[in-house]
Amino acid sequence: MLDIRILREQPDAVRERLRLRGGDAWSLVDEVLACDETRRKAETEKQQLQGTRKSVSKEIGMLKAKGADTAEIEAQVRGINEQIAALDAAADAASAAQQRLLLEIPNLTHDDCPHGADESANPVVREWGERPAIVSPEDHVALAQRHGLIDWDDAVRIAGSGFAVYRGKGARLERALISFLLDLQSANGYEEVNVPHLVKRECMEGTGQLPKFESDMYGTDPGEDGANRLFLAPTAEVPVTNLYRDTILAEADLPVRMTAYTPCFRREAGSAGRDNKGIIRMHQFDKVELVQIVHPDRGFEILEELTGHAESALQRLGLHYRVIELCTGDIGFSSAKTYDIEVWAPGHGKYLEVSSCSCFTDYQARRMKLRFKDAAGKNRFPWTLNGSGTALPRLYVALLEQCQQPDGSIRVPQALAPYFGADRIG
Repeated sequence: MLDIRILREQPDAVRERLRLRGGDAWSLVDEVLACDETRRKAETEKQQLQGTRKSVSKEIGMLKAKGADTAEIEAQVRGINEQIAALDAAADAASAAQQRLLLEIPNLTHDDCPHGADESANPVVREWGERPAIVSPEDHVALAQRHGLIDWDDAVRIAGSGFAVYRGKGARLERALISFLLDLQSANGYEEVNVPHLVKRECMEGTGQLPKFESDMYGTDPGEDGANRLFLAPTAEVPVTNLYRDTILAEADLPVRMTAYTPCFRREAGSAGRDNKGIIRMHQFDKVELVQIVHPDRGFEILEELTGHAESALQRLGLHYRVIELCTGDIGFSSAKTYDIEVWAPGHGKYLEVSSCSCFTDYQARRMKLRFKDAAGKNRFPWTLNGSGTALPRLYVALLEQCQQPDGSIRVPQALAPYFGADRIG
């Protein structure tokens, strides 16, 4: 979440930067400041009353030592106690309201973030490789069906639409990709971790999925208030980053680098008709995630490095892709700066996002109460970053479509062949 001091000291600047994102989050600034003023006023009055109570209590002691009647002045103390209790309740209510509002306000984008209302304003930063020259390319659905790699009818029978069953060589190819990606990122210096696929509500709040995106999530285990207390992880970002929630790291511990494979679960509410052919958009999909926790001085520098690590997977597989930077109207809720990596899918005739690499500044760390102790002994908030390294369905799509051969077979990239056990499908 945002530092309340920024809202106090630069409210107009915060509103302006939030307006660049679109939406009406900028209008919450005044509400946050009103809560903050109420809380601070209550706390000031409480401190004054505590001072009064202290002096009156001292006076009671002196009067009792003289044998004087203290009933009236003791009643005054009881009245002060009641006022303090009321002020405590008012301060707590204002603080809780302020916290809820802050959770609804997105991060401030980087000063150099491209301005724009939607994805049409996202500039291409670079491209790698060449589009393969394929005459009349087939899409991954036709290729998967020909080679018996994926069965969608089986998935519908057991789970409904938005799922897939990988079979035979198709399942082996998925497993090979996961192992290849994990080994690659381990070689890039990331610690592999295996985390739970269910996460607590506070973890979802910590990385910014809640409260804004609850309709996209699969929640379970509702409490007495009806709110879900557990969620199927929508991305490994949530459990992996939250491994360090409520902790204080040493400065020497930074950077922390972690990679993890998890299945990911998303309702994709409101996405009907968008890329729903085959496995491009699914309710359950596999992904290898990269997470870093770094010193604030190196955050945006590390974003370039992390993006390069995600790109290295596509380069090793020889797949043509491009990198775009997200504009202010398209960037994620918690992010300050984001690069999307999009791989070419010739069967669909377009680029597909396989990775989103983001720097969140201290936004997530504040929500998670993650800190580090600097050289001066001061507790500070580190910066967090993550990126897909990569998402499997669209990587799978691009591999099938870019590696299809004139004879109908599919070439397995050289770097992947040892994991798959063959250099060709079909």
